[in-house]
Amino acid sequence: MAEPFPPPTKTNLIKEKRSLQLALQGYDLLEKKREILVIELMNRMDALELLEQEIAKMTEKAYATLRQMLLSVGRERALSISSLPVRDITLTASHVNVSGMTLPTLDVHASAPVLHYSFMNSFAVCDETVIEFTELLQKLSTAAGMRSIVWRLAREVRKTQRRVNALDKMVIPRSREIVKFIDASLDERERESLFAVKMLKQRLSEQDQT
Repeated sequence: MAEPFPPPTKTNLIKEKRSLQLALQGYDLLEKKREILVIELMNRMDALELLEQEIAKMTEKAYATLRQMLLSVGRERALSISSLPVRDITLTASHVNVSGMTLPTLDVHASAPVLHYSFMNSFAVCDETVIEFTELLQKLSTAAGMRSIVWRLAREVRKTQRRVNALDKMVIPRSREIVKFIDASLDERERESLFAVKMLKQRLSEQDQT
């Protein structure tokens, strides 16, 4: 059930006009914010897509190198070689400022590669495999931080769009209707008052003539 209109008084008219003005200003600000967020979201999605394409190529290459390694040294030796980390990869939670919003993300830090196994009974393909997979891990960590930002931006775009729609479809039209209703009611009341004054003057004039 729709909420009834307020009483048609000048005070309510001033109040409603002020509310309408604020709603219109809010709509403009939110619409600009939505546009900025959409542009930022699209840019981040493009960057993430390029990174994911790079990750796909790196994954394909790393697994191809791994197959060569398995053929060269066997499964047990491959497990032994890959048991020790080649790079120290640390993930640090941080925040980035995007369009006035502070969003959490991940900072990825990787040390220089260090091989911890003997060159005896190993081949160059072993080095390539271990290094490629650690680099792939670093890229995956970076992508995870980017996905977090994209997801939060998309959620903010949806939330902002809902607010824009609420103002455009409900708040502003209703406020305009209230202003129109109060204006019409006050005009009608003023006409009735003028008519009453006119009739009173006419009666007084008729009494003076008699």
